[in-house]
Amino acid sequence: MAARIRRGEPPKGKLSNKNYRRRALPALLRDFERRCAYSLRHEQQAGGLTHMEVDHFNPTLPNRSRNRYSNLFLSTRHCNLKKRAYWPSPTDQKKGIRFLNCCEELDYGVHIFENSETHELVGVTPAGRYHIIACDLNADHLVTERRERSLLRDLLTRTVVIVRPNTNLGSLRANLKLLASIVDRMIPRIPSV
Repeated sequence: MAARIRRGEPPKGKLSNKNYRRRALPALLRDFERRCAYSLRHEQQAGGLTHMEVDHFNPTLPNRSRNRYSNLFLSTRHCNLKKRAYWPSPTDQKKGIRFLNCCEELDYGVHIFENSETHELVGVTPAGRYHIIACDLNADHLVTERRERSLLRDLLTRTVVIVRPNTNLGSLRANLKLLASIVDRMIPRIPSV
């Protein structure tokens, strides 16, 4: 099964504790399409670039491995603060409790689904349930954004527009295009249960 994120060329030069954010951030923004690896929230919806952080996926690795580009993920401040330096114990990992690595596997639509009525995320595997809880992916602001995205998407796709003879069609198209671009920056549609 293919991974959700395909990484491009890593940044040039060695990544260290002092420079990993500055050097890796442009490549992470490109590879993760400016979205959080965990919540899928877009940089603009999260409050801009100052609210995006570089997360060490596995924080328990030694420094050299810890700062490898393959271990760095784009994250909102919310998800990074919730995840912190937590890492499941070997005992938990034997039970399937782990973080999902979107660069190696599909997470959404396999381990995690969206409830189409409540817009809360539902984990269907131990890893999916752990991932949701550890990253606080059902925080109010994320559930609200998924709900609003669903409502706006329905509005854009199911609403019939009746145009009066004197309506400025160019303005109407521009407004609909603007609304569609706003929806496209929201958390994308997640397969539902």
